[in-house]
Amino acid sequence: MGKIKVSETPMEGLYIIEPTVFGDSRGYFVETYNQRDMEEAGFPMDFVQDSQSMSVKGVLRGLHFQKQHPQAKIVRVIRGSVYDVAVDLRSGSASFGQWFGIELSAENHKQLLIGEGFAHGFLVLSDIATVCYKAGDFYHPGDEGGIAWNDPSLGIQWPGVKGAYAGTASAEGYTLADGSPLILSEKDQKWPLLQDAFRF
Repeated sequence: MGKIKVSETPMEGLYIIEPTVFGDSRGYFVETYNQRDMEEAGFPMDFVQDSQSMSVKGVLRGLHFQKQHPQAKIVRVIRGSVYDVAVDLRSGSASFGQWFGIELSAENHKQLLIGEGFAHGFLVLSDIATVCYKAGDFYHPGDEGGIAWNDPSLGIQWPGVKGAYAGTASAEGYTLADGSPLILSEKDQKWPLLQDAFRF
């Protein structure tokens, strides 16, 4: 029924997907995933797991990946908005160590297709955000990896985040533009720099 628009990013393996939205005075209807449309667009991928997270404003999750079981992902937002980021960890890639960011929101309906070999994270821009993921492999406990969200070598420009790198991934000393704190899990404040992280 609905077709998709696929836009390239500066990195091979990373694409923006925009589904067709049918709207009228009642609201809208959208196919958020259609395997035939994806295959016709050149993405014959199998997704085995759907996940969903809810986060409050100022939460930063990431940058995450799985080492031995890398996951391709399609990320979208069904409530609020986030700044979504992917970092290329593929050793032989021309864009290794580079990042790409995009705002995903319930209003713009954009999705980010992230191939295997990327780290992923996001910052919540709205009061509350609900993020949905399709994953190409299952979650494997003990296979988790991560990179410091504030690694100076990456130079990710997280919108509205103020503070200076002090040698670790700790959120201490960082705030949002309105002065509210940046919120990270204990685990996400301990990830190493890219130079010390796993490479695919």
